[in-house]
Amino acid sequence: MKRVVVTGMGLISPIGNDVPTFWDNVKQGTVGIGEITYFDTSEYKVKLAAQVKDFCATDYMDAKAAKRMEAFCQYAVAATSQAILDAGLDLSKEDLTRIGVSIGSGIGGLQAIEREHKKLLEKGPKRVNPLLVPLMIPNMAAGNVSIIFGLKGKCLNIVTACATGTHSIGEAYRAIQWEEADVMVCGGTEAAITPLSIAGFSALTALSDTSDPNRASIPFDKDRNGFVMGEGAGIVILESYEHAKKRGAKILTEVVGYGATEDAYHITAPCEDGEGAARAMQEAMKQADISPEQLDYINAHGTSTQINDRCETFAIKKALKEAANKVNINSTKSMIGHLLGAAGAVEFITTVKSVQENYIHATVGLLESEPELDLNYTKEPCTDRIITYAMSNSLGFGGHNASLLIKKWE
Repeated sequence: MKRVVVTGMGLISPIGNDVPTFWDNVKQGTVGIGEITYFDTSEYKVKLAAQVKDFCATDYMDAKAAKRMEAFCQYAVAATSQAILDAGLDLSKEDLTRIGVSIGSGIGGLQAIEREHKKLLEKGPKRVNPLLVPLMIPNMAAGNVSIIFGLKGKCLNIVTACATGTHSIGEAYRAIQWEEADVMVCGGTEAAITPLSIAGFSALTALSDTSDPNRASIPFDKDRNGFVMGEGAGIVILESYEHAKKRGAKILTEVVGYGATEDAYHITAPCEDGEGAARAMQEAMKQADISPEQLDYINAHGTSTQINDRCETFAIKKALKEAANKVNINSTKSMIGHLLGAAGAVEFITTVKSVQENYIHATVGLLESEPELDLNYTKEPCTDRIITYAMSNSLGFGGHNASLLIKKWE
């Protein structure tokens, strides 16, 4: 099978709308959580979210194209534009039938659904926007990216809730391994900070109702009480090693393993002993042909919910056994909240930067864990460890588990 490398990255996030800005803020421990400004929260118990700031869609597309997209699509197009530029990929010189897209969204255009449903009730069916369907369906992030950049290869929209971004990159990795494409534009995108979404997740008791932004998303802390809704997009360019070498691309890292499993346990809760997530990690290590002792760092799903952080800890112990105590673990969600379908992709980008710079960011806000959470969750930044192998984990409602494993490029 073909070797697969990462050559470009782009993102839109609550702490930066490009990779350099985002990474600088990660290293500074910047928390991108604040009061929700998109709608009136006076009747809501949850007041906080991690919103994208200062994003302008017309920096990346014309006004007409932007008007025909909801925010989740705009974010995906913007991050793709950055990633293609970062990769130095000249599309005019490429066989566009060999460049595919794998971009997922967990929810899609929920704003359009809410807006047009209100219009339906107040003004009748004839006033509903004729573009409602293409505005709301989740596959339009992948579709719009393909259309705008002329990419004619395999085009996928994977929806596995909070594991969407990781599965999207993993399946793109598979497509290149099996020579279905030379290049894949892949990742996740989400913009679901809406009245219905916040109300729904609140009713599920999944969201933190803490009023302090610095104590709202605190993965692995004993006082955690739910996740914080975030938004944004993460896009990476994957290529076969041969293709990247031929065009003289700079290689950021190599993808060497991908595990995808199912708990078959519960619609929202992960398997209590972490068995499903453990198998995903083990499969990724098996493909990479490494032992648990060789794994240096895990960017955890780390949602800041009681059950996720406990079950993911159990999964890491089950997958790594004695080596679990030696690996550095952190959660980027401590700064940017939970980006749902985009989470795994943005966290994959964080993992790549960590491997490149041998820098493992702190799990910001983590003060003390309960006794059964006894691993190294990186309370302070780690700068004295050479990171050769690193893994990014994602777990999604419905029991979806995904792990990606990368290796330092030398």
